Amino acid sequence: MIIERMIQQIKPNKWHELETIDKKYDKVEKRLGFPPKKRYRCLTGGHNTDTLIIERQWESLAAMEATYNKAFMDSEHQALSEESALIIKSNQVEIYMPL
Repeated sequence: MIIERMIQQIKPNKWHELETIDKKYDKVEKRLGFPPKKRYRCLTGGHNTDTLIIERQWESLAAMEATYNKAFMDSEHQALSEESALIIKSNQVEIYMPL
């Protein structure tokens, strides 16, 4: 099992657009076999309040890789990535494994 954490900086005043795009992502990601995600908005700490954290638990690194490979080849997922690039300033991905 591994945990994927995305840390995204959202452009100011773009949270409404993010919600619209994220609903579309949910449908596409479910079809492609992504596990459910948890989303958090930073209130205080090392990031500002325009920070979105997305976490997923994968059964393995191989499962994550296979699912992302499908997503990269999927035209609907590609279109959403282009659309979300207009509202996301930066994106960092971290991968964790249990001890």
